[in-house]
Amino acid sequence: MKKNLLLLLILCSVHAAFSQGSMKTRKWRKTELDSLAKAQTMFEEENFVMALPYYEKMLENHPKETYLKYVTGICGLYRSDYHARALELLLQVYEKNKKAADVEYDIARAYHYNYKFDEALAMLDKYVKRKSTTPEKKKLAEQLASYCNNAKALVASPVEAQIENIGEIVNTTNSEYVPVISSDEQVMIYTYRGDESTGGKQNAFNQPDEFGIYYEDVFITHKEGDKWVAGGSIGPNINTNAHDAAIGISNDGQKLFVFRDNGYDGGDIYISVLRGDTWSEPEKLRGDVNTSAWEGSASLSADEKILYFSSEWPGGFGGKDLYMASLMPDGSWGKIKNLGATVNTVYDDDAPFIHPDGVTMLYSSKGLNSMGGYDIFKTELNPKDSSWSTPVNMGYPINTPDEDIYFVLAANGTRGYYASGKSGGFGLQDIYSVDVSKVMKAPAVFMLSGITTVDSKPVEAQIKVETTSGNTVFREFASNLQSGSYLVNLPPGTDYKVTYSLKDYPSQTVNVEARALSAYTEKKVNINFTIPKDTLPKADSIPPVKTDTVARKPTIGEVVNRVGNSSKEGLEFKVQIAAYNLPKNYNYNHLKGLGKVEKLLLDDGITRFTIGGAFNTLNEAIAHKDKVRAAGQTDAFVTAIYQGKRVYLEELEKLGLIPAQTK
Repeated sequence: MKKNLLLLLILCSVHAAFSQGSMKTRKWRKTELDSLAKAQTMFEEENFVMALPYYEKMLENHPKETYLKYVTGICGLYRSDYHARALELLLQVYEKNKKAADVEYDIARAYHYNYKFDEALAMLDKYVKRKSTTPEKKKLAEQLASYCNNAKALVASPVEAQIENIGEIVNTTNSEYVPVISSDEQVMIYTYRGDESTGGKQNAFNQPDEFGIYYEDVFITHKEGDKWVAGGSIGPNINTNAHDAAIGISNDGQKLFVFRDNGYDGGDIYISVLRGDTWSEPEKLRGDVNTSAWEGSASLSADEKILYFSSEWPGGFGGKDLYMASLMPDGSWGKIKNLGATVNTVYDDDAPFIHPDGVTMLYSSKGLNSMGGYDIFKTELNPKDSSWSTPVNMGYPINTPDEDIYFVLAANGTRGYYASGKSGGFGLQDIYSVDVSKVMKAPAVFMLSGITTVDSKPVEAQIKVETTSGNTVFREFASNLQSGSYLVNLPPGTDYKVTYSLKDYPSQTVNVEARALSAYTEKKVNINFTIPKDTLPKADSIPPVKTDTVARKPTIGEVVNRVGNSSKEGLEFKVQIAAYNLPKNYNYNHLKGLGKVEKLLLDDGITRFTIGGAFNTLNEAIAHKDKVRAAGQTDAFVTAIYQGKRVYLEELEKLGLIPAQTK
């Protein structure tokens, strides 16, 4: 009994707002004392959200205890769905004890969260006039007053943003937050914390503990049609008994950035790569990004050569700052650069997201004209001098008096995603979608995607993207091992040449004109490697090759043996040397003496360049093709034209234009 009384006295003296013995209840059940001890430990460790249910239960049993009202109210300030109740409890405390230390500041916070900004300012005015309010506390009060004034202005002029909960198929009664998406919105990976977390409730030593907390896990969902399917654990390669949080993803959804804290390095950034449908075990980023300080957010540029991240590195502008790192030739990250005073403030700046256009950045800041805690801001990069424009607050109701952070935007620029604990949700925090089409102009970017196959079966092909101006490599990567899918976002300002390669098959090329691109554009190009390299031709890669035929197609060698010297009315053969979506000047000086170069526009809208005119037989066309290749046009090939339409060689037999193959 003496031990329990001593514990009670210690608990009651924790906060200066209450003196020892201020509890009115004299008889406490042992289970209540145990719960109070657990809650107080969490409170002292500032784990307010986890302490709240314990205090709530005790307050339910002892509704007159002012101290329980106080700590329950304080904890409620950290849950956005509890702000109204927190204000109610703190006002009851103030009515009983107006001299309690800092209670006016706490009530001002509650007023602020409840959109009662004038009442918050009035309470702050009382607080700063107290003799006991230190200069440090006055500074906090001034910051909160600034938030209130900013909030009044932003709420008075709301933006036209449609905010919707993405639904209980993903959101649960637990916490889902930090959503990251592939740029086509087909994959979402997020952080989950609840009863499905690996290890269940654990203590600080990762041991099972019924009074412990759920640790973070990484969950994944994808779209079927326009609906998200049920989310679930991303797998044991990533999720452990410790905290594992998703913080960023590559445009194509094939690289995932994960935050891990091993307890002695402040928390670092790791990377996992998708091979087929399996995510690799995360590895700490190589290079200079990770240090002994905290690093906890990441966003990768479309060319995957620049990584934007946040860190508490010493020497910054204050708190967390945003930085950028460059990909080094050895695959590590270096040349670390602070984004500067235009973006970073003396307060925390976090959660950078660089749009695939390479110019538009969204991030969260507690400075600038935030209306409370983190607000989401937009800034744009000037490619000429690498400067950033003055950040613009995304406005209310996207931003609120509470924390608004980890906002990501789809490539089309019309829809974003973020998490919030607002009332009316399914759990502690839910994931929401935000239609920003009337808030900001959609960035310009060209999304090229598709599937690489051989005879309709997905294959992993190598893909190389080059800029036509300067012939620099924009990006080199591979399509997915299992699905054959690929995706690359191409910023405007230049044209691109995309080359698809697969061993034992001729390469195929797609040309993308993005030099004057002024709006979001997308195109699907499926690449079917159908004809082996040791036979003639490769198929055009535009338009996409049909993939619904599974029967084996005759090789060019088989066709030549049967019809090499035969001819048919309306059928002609030409030697093709180039093809473009839009007509352009093509340099063919190296082919002088090999015949006239002609532009051939067929009904598929593709302009083809052919040389040497039309040939009546396949053998004649092959002979001329060999001369063209010998002159340096190594990708020249023979194409068949029937009555003005291009036909594939395997279609000639079906049309009755060549003798049927002997079985």
